[in-house]
Amino acid sequence: MRVIAAAVTDPAGGSLAEPTVGRLLSTWQLDLPALVLVALLGGLYGWGVLRLRRRGRPWPVARLAAFVLLGLGTLVVATMSALAVYDHVLFWPAAVQNVLLDLLAPLGLALGDPLRLAVEALPEERGARLRRAVTGRVVRVLTFPLVSTALVLTTELVVYFTPYFATALRIGWLHQLMYLHLLAAGCLFVVPVLTHEETLPSWCTHPVRAALVFLDGLVDAVPGVVVMTHGTLIAGAWYLRHAPAWDTDVHHDQQIGGGAMLSIAELVALPFLLAILVQWARAERVQSAALDRRLDRELVRATAPAGDPTGTPGTSGPAARAAERVRPWWETEQNDVAARIRRQRDDD
Repeated sequence: MRVIAAAVTDPAGGSLAEPTVGRLLSTWQLDLPALVLVALLGGLYGWGVLRLRRRGRPWPVARLAAFVLLGLGTLVVATMSALAVYDHVLFWPAAVQNVLLDLLAPLGLALGDPLRLAVEALPEERGARLRRAVTGRVVRVLTFPLVSTALVLTTELVVYFTPYFATALRIGWLHQLMYLHLLAAGCLFVVPVLTHEETLPSWCTHPVRAALVFLDGLVDAVPGVVVMTHGTLIAGAWYLRHAPAWDTDVHHDQQIGGGAMLSIAELVALPFLLAILVQWARAERVQSAALDRRLDRELVRATAPAGDPTGTPGTSGPAARAAERVRPWWETEQNDVAARIRRQRDDD
């Protein structure tokens, strides 16, 4: 594996060979701020997992793998792979890099459920403080589904259709800030929808979330379509001046970048929607189990001797006489649960 210096020392492309499949896989660079962020997030997550395990409480391996491989792994690929090496001379690596930070990395981080891990791993008082912080008014406004979707779309359009992106190519610290901006915008939508229900409105049930994810997939496709069909070059002055000798068609490069943004956005929407559907199925199973337990208790009371509404033979009194006068709810209500109890009693 060939390691490039932390900065692209020759943005004109003189020291960069034409990107082949082999070079794209083997060319890497060191991005110190990104590495610090990855190490910090990974260290805190690992500390939380170890703390829980010391208390005898396991943490799902699938969540750990999603956080590390999909979440942190995408951060590393976006900021330190060949995408980061070539993003100053070609538009399409920068476009892929940005959409990974905005869509895929937040999905991986959210699947790791870091907020719940932090609340459970911290001491009770600090965990309660963290829970209050992430359910505060400001966070609720920013993570309101329609607001967070608009923020993601606005962020992507601002990056590409204002001087933001062109300036970030020239100024290193602003480029790093743009990375963080894209990641934060994506997390505002993905993390609450997948993990932290307390920040969402009560009407945001799993069916509504599935619909919101589908809508978000359509919205995320907009920047890719606009970039791909936009007649004016994005950061055109930079890319025309720094176009490498082996690829001088900057317009075609932008079309490839827009197509890549569109494809990745739609591909990411599929596992996102699948994750919501899996959570929905799990929630239904939990509710069904709770309903079964309730029905079992109701059936015990219903099949108890007439003089014993609690199920203990031989008792009598005001409660027993009241139970004889009042018909059970499943005999008077017209719904699926009541019908199920009536059928079960008829079978018995």
